[in-house]
Amino acid sequence: QVQLVESGGGLVQAGGSLRLSCAASGRTFSSYAMAYMAWFRQAPGKEREFVAAITWINGRTYYADSVKGRFTISRDNAKNTVYLQMNSLKHEDTAVYYCAASPNDRGIYNIPRKTGYDYWGQGTQVTVSS
Repeated sequence: QVQLVESGGGLVQAGGSLRLSCAASGRTFSSYAMAYMAWFRQAPGKEREFVAAITWINGRTYYADSVKGRFTISRDNAKNTVYLQMNSLKHEDTAVYYCAASPNDRGIYNIPRKTGYDYWGQGTQVTVSS
């Protein structure tokens, strides 16, 4: 089993920055056991949506259009940790942010889909005041 624990959320003013972390652990987790790790977010009353993803082996990144140029996903293989640096935050970025991981390469088309991931964290709240 794999455990994902997010941290780094909080309250920030519009235009500010936050960095989220997702630490992965578990008996079966190893740096190369995951094909992708990703961040999703869910605002009140809305569906959970894709934010960004990264391939564990080569660090290739993928972003939702709404965050391109503002958010950066990265990973530290030695620490089994994925980060989401969020800059130029907007009120509409307010949401609970979830970390997700997939041990299987289900193809590029599944990267932005919730069904493409097997493990999820419990989420961390990000609130951007306008």
